[in-house]
Amino acid sequence: MARKKNSSLIATKVLPFDKYELYNKAVQSPEDDVQFYLECYKEIRKGKKPITLREDFCGGGAISCEWVKLDKAHKSSGIDLDPEPMDYGRKNYISKLNDDQQSRIALIKKDVLSGGLPTADLAVAVNFSYFLFKKREILKKYFDNVYQSLNHKGLFILDIFGGSQCYDAIEDKTKHKDFTYYWDQQSYDPLTNEAYFEIHFRYKNKKYENVFSYDWRMWSIPELKELLIEVGFQDAKVYWEGSNRQGGGNGVFKQTDKGESCLSWIAYIVGIK
Repeated sequence: MARKKNSSLIATKVLPFDKYELYNKAVQSPEDDVQFYLECYKEIRKGKKPITLREDFCGGGAISCEWVKLDKAHKSSGIDLDPEPMDYGRKNYISKLNDDQQSRIALIKKDVLSGGLPTADLAVAVNFSYFLFKKREILKKYFDNVYQSLNHKGLFILDIFGGSQCYDAIEDKTKHKDFTYYWDQQSYDPLTNEAYFEIHFRYKNKKYENVFSYDWRMWSIPELKELLIEVGFQDAKVYWEGSNRQGGGNGVFKQTDKGESCLSWIAYIVGIK
């Protein structure tokens, strides 16, 4: 998860809801995510199974928790600089694991740009978290750190989004059972590819704005693939999300060499060591 910059208005008040719980309900699907990572590894590595997973920008470590629940041999580590979501994850996610599962997971406060990242068969950077690195040389340094930390035959999985709609100032909303989630793109600069996003929630008939904010650079698939190859990865594959009957994403990602021009899309890029 990307580090969160809460607005001062929200940060100085006690919210009447659990912001991390609503975020996870609206945005994350860790059970499906870890299953995809496992199947992706088995597909690329011809049936071999990964054991260790590192979740960079882990936030509360929901993915790390699901990984150790998936198999008794699995181990995971989560890396983040922000202690608040990690403390939340320890209290609300890790505490609910059994003793054996808890012994196979660790959340670590660490800068992913520093050396000595925990080794892993799989490293993942999802929720577009690495978009916070706006300079090519900084993103390349991060990718190099990941490459150096991966075990032999390791994979690095990133998600990415784009589409023509991402260049517009637009607010999307999704209604859930007890709340409404808003994804608000407030600005986009074509000279720098920088964009500013905010997440709002409506809860009990009141809208709470700027609960999470993101100041990002919109990277492209070719840029990321080139950087992965430059730091040493043998190849970089793209997994593209399919469409449902209504034209939206169906949550099924398949390897492809050709994308689709559309208003909004999500894909995974897999760096192969």
